[in-house]
Amino acid sequence: MPSATVLLFALARARAGRPALTVDLPESATVADLKAAMAAACPALGPLLPTLRIAIDSEYAPDDRPVPPGAELAAIPPVSGGIDLSKTLNL
Repeated sequence: MPSATVLLFALARARAGRPALTVDLPESATVADLKAAMAAACPALGPLLPTLRIAIDSEYAPDDRPVPPGAELAAIPPVSGGIDLSKTLNL
């Protein structure tokens, strides 16, 4: 069973309490399999999984995409924030 290390960002990192998570994956694993393995390894990430984006080698990947061995993996939760400058500057 191959393992994969997923870099965690923003709220995913805060919930997991660490910058990365290593999980075991089945052969021919998909992004959906990766998310399931992440939830099993760190239950605190479970609530984020429906909106969590997985990047494979710096590109967002859908749940049915295979996870290639040795790929760089990142888990990126949705982000929000900033300000509406049109209101701030009275535009």
